[in-house]
Amino acid sequence: MSTPTINIPGYKTGTWAIDPIHSDVSFIVRHLGVSKVRGQFNTFSGEIVTAENPLQSTVTATIDAGSFHTRQEQRDNHVKSEDFLHVDDHPEIKFVSTGVRQNGEDFLVDGDLTIRGVTKPVTLELEINGFGQGPDGSPLVGISATTEISRKDFGVHGGAAGAMVGDKIQIALEVEAGLKSE
Repeated sequence: MSTPTINIPGYKTGTWAIDPIHSDVSFIVRHLGVSKVRGQFNTFSGEIVTAENPLQSTVTATIDAGSFHTRQEQRDNHVKSEDFLHVDDHPEIKFVSTGVRQNGEDFLVDGDLTIRGVTKPVTLELEINGFGQGPDGSPLVGISATTEISRKDFGVHGGAAGAMVGDKIQIALEVEAGLKSE
């Protein structure tokens, strides 16, 4: 069986560091079943390793759970509490890829997501926005990814307020990464 040829314009192998200034980790969750609340994590880091065969590439990422915000301090503090993320005991959210699959022109990245000390498999729908160069000529890659998780699968029940918050959380990533010097 032959391996299909994968053509990604400008594709470059190497180890890429996620640029937190030009990247975004966001989520959407239903509130009271009638509206959607959006939020972000401000502090995160990660590494993408692009292999000769793109399907052998890897991703690792760490998010500071305490950097969570929705622009409403009382809600943010509650989500950081033991009822939800319990950031005092679980300060990080982690993702480690376990495989990459082609999905038409895009890709699926399978991996293990750890929230609140619970690790579950998830699949990110990934779109490579492009490989290019920064103003200084340094190599860059842009990637968009989405997934949906059940917060309850990760032990995020919400205490008494949990009934007001939907179980499904949509996660959206907009990532710009720069090639590390070898």
